[in-house]
Amino acid sequence: MPGCRIPDFLELVEQLPDIGKHDHDRYWRFEVSGRTFGYLWEPTRTVGLKQTIPEQLALVGERPDVFEVQFTSGGFGWVVVHLDGVERDELAELTFEAWRLTAPAETVAARDDVLPR
Repeated sequence: MPGCRIPDFLELVEQLPDIGKHDHDRYWRFEVSGRTFGYLWEPTRTVGLKQTIPEQLALVGERPDVFEVQFTSGGFGWVVVHLDGVERDELAELTFEAWRLTAPAETVAARDDVLPR
């Protein structure tokens, strides 16, 4: 599997509406409408993405070499994704889902189910 690179993740995020990107020295934080949906740690080439708890558990259970439990909060399970272990289409789905779980309903409705590419 060829895997993804940091620019792949950044390109996917930039295709989504109402995105904010904040540099916190050791990591980047990504938000939609002021609410966090993802993180990027460049030195480890990993991202943290908001998911449902069942999805978090399924991802980690199926491929623990690619996905790690980051934390749970408010009924959501955050997942660490090792970029070199996922293809771009899978990363697009995970990023979109994190965004959709976080964005206001009207923003999600306006975007519909159009994945970033």
